[in-house]
Amino acid sequence: MLKRNAMRAKEAPKVSTEPVLYGLIAEFDNAEALLAAAEKTRDAGYKKFEAYTPIPIHGLDEAVGYRGTRLPWVIFGAGLLGAAGMFALQTWINLVEYPMNIGGRPLFSWPAFIPATFEGMVLLSAFAAVFGLIAACGLPRPYHPVFNAPNFERASVDRFFLCIEAADPKFELKRTRQFLESLEPLAVSPVDN
Repeated sequence: MLKRNAMRAKEAPKVSTEPVLYGLIAEFDNAEALLAAAEKTRDAGYKKFEAYTPIPIHGLDEAVGYRGTRLPWVIFGAGLLGAAGMFALQTWINLVEYPMNIGGRPLFSWPAFIPATFEGMVLLSAFAAVFGLIAACGLPRPYHPVFNAPNFERASVDRFFLCIEAADPKFELKRTRQFLESLEPLAVSPVDN
């Protein structure tokens, strides 16, 4: 039995203690330099890169290749589902499950269904907006690899960062570092996962 366990220990895969590279990050001191760098990065063919800024920058969305979100369509669909579901529920209750003749009105009195139908639409739309936004943003995320970058704590104060991920098909450590240095940043640093 001892021999068998010793054999398993020999066959066990080695665990690497080296940090895994997430990407390279460049630090800039102004928004114009970051915007120009993001445009050059996109034009150079990089696809997986992100900009981190303390303020909104007009045109940065296009520069990093942001395509928009499907969240409005999800909210619209949830609103339609909520309205249709509430209308169907009231119709089924009034015609099939519990029909009541009140004041001589017809059983299918649809104007009376409008307030609850509207509330069902608003309720499901609100849930879709909140939970869809949380899912689209990948939240909760208490940790992100760029938090390990030098000076990244200044990204919320006065520094601008551009990170090219190692998962990008065009990423090659030496060439990507040379490319980022050609953009004239304050510093280029590796980001470990």
